[in-house]
Amino acid sequence: MTSTSARNAPGRGPARLWAALVWLAVWQAASWALGQRLLLPSPAEVLLCLGRMAATAEYWQTLARSAGRILCGFLAALTAGAALAALSARYRAVRTLLHPLVAAVKAVPVVSFIILALVWLPSRRLSVFISALMAFPVIYLNLLEGAGRTDPQLLEMARVFRVPLLRRLRDLYIPQVLPWLRSACSLGMGLCWKSGAAAEVIGLPAGTVGEGLYHAKIYLETPELFAWTVSIVAAAAAMERLTTLALDRLEKRRERR
Repeated sequence: MTSTSARNAPGRGPARLWAALVWLAVWQAASWALGQRLLLPSPAEVLLCLGRMAATAEYWQTLARSAGRILCGFLAALTAGAALAALSARYRAVRTLLHPLVAAVKAVPVVSFIILALVWLPSRRLSVFISALMAFPVIYLNLLEGAGRTDPQLLEMARVFRVPLLRRLRDLYIPQVLPWLRSACSLGMGLCWKSGAAAEVIGLPAGTVGEGLYHAKIYLETPELFAWTVSIVAAAAAMERLTTLALDRLEKRRERR
């Protein structure tokens, strides 16, 4: 898995900068060709709009409010996914019972869940629930797959020698599951932001990124719409990076023991 991840990983440093500059040039060329700011503003216009927004305390309060709720949803999905993956790896009945639920969450459009959830939840809690719901299958399935890849001979040996459960978790399961957990967190964080922002656009809780997106669309403020979108992408990337760094530090600490 490590070699596959390394092979599929994007380049670093100059390579990523080069790729970003190419796509910015494509964006700028498309804006010039279209010639309509209302439909496609230039990168410079979006950057200026983002700078004006970032100069206000309201922008950072709005971003922090949405980020806090989406982070709560991600942590809820991580907790539920890890617990249920452990039970499913141990008991086939649990895995069979959860299979239809996980399949339904994967297949049903997020907008359907948002509309249904609005019947039961206040709008301020909607993004927490929806982001947790959308990230849960990714985390659950990745951790279940990781647990299933644990060497059965090592597990059998641990049972024969009556290795304590905590030591089995530390020395057998956690090293095997960590790469899958890293992948799950990377995918799950992006899903949390996409689904959480969509829930805010529909539910319109006050003082959130979704409300900003909705107002930008209503008043045809396309640069502001793009600026909020860039903010979502940047916030999701930052939270994903912090999560990855935390997992890397956890793995290094485990290896030093």
